[in-house]
Amino acid sequence: MSTTRRQFLKIAGLAAFGLGTSSALDAAEAVAKDMPGAKYDVGGKHLAAKRWAMVIDTRKLESREDYDRIIHACHSVHNVPSIPTKQEIKWIWTDKYDRVFTDDMSQHLSPAVREKDYLLLCNHCENPPCVRVCPTKATFKRADGIVVMDYHRCIGCRFCMAGCPYGARSFNFGDPRPYLKDVNPAFPTRMRGVVEKCTFCSERLEVGLLPACVEASNGAILFGDLDDPNSPVRKALAENFSIRRKPSIGTQPGVYYIV
Repeated sequence: MSTTRRQFLKIAGLAAFGLGTSSALDAAEAVAKDMPGAKYDVGGKHLAAKRWAMVIDTRKLESREDYDRIIHACHSVHNVPSIPTKQEIKWIWTDKYDRVFTDDMSQHLSPAVREKDYLLLCNHCENPPCVRVCPTKATFKRADGIVVMDYHRCIGCRFCMAGCPYGARSFNFGDPRPYLKDVNPAFPTRMRGVVEKCTFCSERLEVGLLPACVEASNGAILFGDLDDPNSPVRKALAENFSIRRKPSIGTQPGVYYIV
């Protein structure tokens, strides 16, 4: 069955009118199940892993320049617009400890830890709630653990944003392209009405390159196969105490922090 975005909206809209909200979602899910499965083909020189993961060594990030360099590397490669309003688009950003690690109940952290900035991005969860709630399979998890987006399937319902417990997704309320200073022709720009987020630089892995943030971090961010005991991430986790964001909710994030 070949279903266009317009056809999906028509079917979902009729279902909502005639059947009610819950039935409408069932109808929408039935349409999505008939769509061709999401595929992601990689080239011959690609970097492969059973389960990609990231380790951020926060001890090596000491200045605002360290964070800005990493953020700029990510956003410039992926044509992330700089919109000076509350409608900002962000793939990677920073926040303070109390807003990042909300499950941590310690009341006696050192000021250096509590007042420090921490990098935030999509956690590429083992059990991603965003994938479960997307009615068109516009967001899906690859076999190697990376959660990616198909912008052409996104209908702008923002269910994935509501489902993500980490606030890692942004919605384009307007055309983002006027806010791009320098366009990278190697990566697609987005349009109004779609959601976007970090993809662990899946397009760079395809051609044998590490994520842009990793290359710009001067060793503060490690990337590798979580299932490989000899990978950089497994070695770092074995040698250092690490934490993850909101571990109690069962999503099993793929981003670890050495604090």
